[in-house]
Amino acid sequence: MSELGRLLPYVIIIAALGFVVLRRHRRSGSRPRLDSGALIRPPEPGATPMRLLPLPGDVGLVAARELRERLRGRAFRIGTLLILAVIAAAIIIPAVRGDRAGVQQVGVVGTLSAPLRAAVVADGTAANATVTLVAEASQTAAESDLRGGRIDVAIINSAAVVTDKPVTADPASATAQLANAAARTVATANAVRSAGLTPAQAAALAAARSAPVSSLQPAGASGAQRTTSLIGLLLVFFLLTQYNTWTLIGVLEEKSSRVVEVLLATVPAVRLLAGKVLGIGLTVFVQAGLAVVVALSIAHATHSDVLHGTTTLSIAATLVWLVLGYAFYSWVYAAAGAMVSRQDQVQSLAFPLALPVIFGYIVSLSAATSGNPSLLVHVLAYLPPTAPLAMPTLVGLGAVSWWQFAASAVISLAGTVGVARVAAGVYRRAILQTGRRVRLREALARN
Repeated sequence: MSELGRLLPYVIIIAALGFVVLRRHRRSGSRPRLDSGALIRPPEPGATPMRLLPLPGDVGLVAARELRERLRGRAFRIGTLLILAVIAAAIIIPAVRGDRAGVQQVGVVGTLSAPLRAAVVADGTAANATVTLVAEASQTAAESDLRGGRIDVAIINSAAVVTDKPVTADPASATAQLANAAARTVATANAVRSAGLTPAQAAALAAARSAPVSSLQPAGASGAQRTTSLIGLLLVFFLLTQYNTWTLIGVLEEKSSRVVEVLLATVPAVRLLAGKVLGIGLTVFVQAGLAVVVALSIAHATHSDVLHGTTTLSIAATLVWLVLGYAFYSWVYAAAGAMVSRQDQVQSLAFPLALPVIFGYIVSLSAATSGNPSLLVHVLAYLPPTAPLAMPTLVGLGAVSWWQFAASAVISLAGTVGVARVAAGVYRRAILQTGRRVRLREALARN
């Protein structure tokens, strides 16, 4: 993986943390406007209350309100622009660098036989580069062009290969691969000439095929598969972190502003919570779908190979587990928001709740970058708190079968149902208790 690929996860984390800090700083200055009247005001004459999808009653109305307010919010616009900017940079920058590295200028001092010229061009193809041979007047001129960047490799009198920087500095670069391959080609040509072989013998030697190579271990994931897993992992991590926090803060704002007391006069607590979770969840899906569409469009327009090998299955798996992950965590964060009464109490809850996400991200990131998932990643793929990060990584690496994917999804859905039942009870008992933080034992106590 390139240096940019190794740095990309940490750039995303820094950008995400910066966005969260900026958003919380803006929130601390002024309380955002809450449009709760849409749930209790009678509609204007001739107007129809906005509902969501085929959902009837209060749940659809609350979900529509949440979706509308989130899409209109400044945080959604800034977050979307930030995600799209990072995606565009991650796709365009490697494409531009790849175009520059795709053409290798090879300076030639002295004569170079036709077979040797063809062999050097073939070496460039093997190194994923197009070779252009440039005649040089002397070795001094070739060295000057190397220092000036006008040529990448120089072949001196069919006897030596020279580069500006040592090939060991970046052995994976196209220049290093071409220089090493050209050095072997030149050495082979000199050995054939010194042995006094006839043209027919030299041609037979050149046409010899490599012996088959086998391995005891199965082949690991390709570079395209690792890139796909990495991008999907980053998308899930960023969106889960952002929207879980939104859910927690949204519940806290309604509680601290006493708006929830008015809402509960017309909407049962469980339906209010379900509508809020559904509305914010649909916002997650809208933002994630937009990110996927923009990423594929930019990659196609720029002919970038960053997403080369990305399959519909891996994209679908990422979106499915984004939804499942939010469905699991949203109830937990909503219940946590109902247990606090002030903004300064959020930090004491947000970090412990985020620990499973952070742990799953770190372990899955190691698997995505190496291409060899460990046993721990496979175990985490079946645990609802970490499956949204581990399972898409395994799908991207081609290290999981369909029945394992389905089994993990069923386990996650069962865990979500259990968490939702507990969270609804906590929300109902804690949402109207203001002025203090509700203890977990008190919130879990049954009436």
